[in-house]
Amino acid sequence: MRVELFGLVMESPSVTFYLWSPWRCSALEHKLFDALKSLPNSSIETVGDEIRLHIVEAKGWRAAVQNLSRVLKGWQEEASDAGKDERRGWRWLLEADTDASGYDMQGEKTSFWAYIRLSIDRGGPGEAEKGEDIDLNGFGVQVWGEKE
Repeated sequence: MRVELFGLVMESPSVTFYLWSPWRCSALEHKLFDALKSLPNSSIETVGDEIRLHIVEAKGWRAAVQNLSRVLKGWQEEASDAGKDERRGWRWLLEADTDASGYDMQGEKTSFWAYIRLSIDRGGPGEAEKGEDIDLNGFGVQVWGEKE
């Protein structure tokens, strides 16, 4: 399946969305995962202390990125709707690790991971700006590499 993330294109057999330790995840992380539950041809798996959602079709991937963007844009607009003096933003962080043979540190075939980082800037006219970055450590996306 073709996985495209804002201009970065990869071929992948499947994508898995994770909600780690749901009992300590933020409300936003739960909203993100809930926005994915209605994806076509997806399957949900509960393993121990995490919930996984698997998709294997490009159509499901495009819908997932669109749903996640909607939730994050809604979070971003909450600050301006409430009249707060803060600016919110978000970005995708991509990560991967591999050895010379194409395996990650746990011995699995290498894959890309995508995480979300939130940015909150506070401060008004005449005040020093106070910026804060928050990594959503309870939510992640794994773009699987080809299996042998």
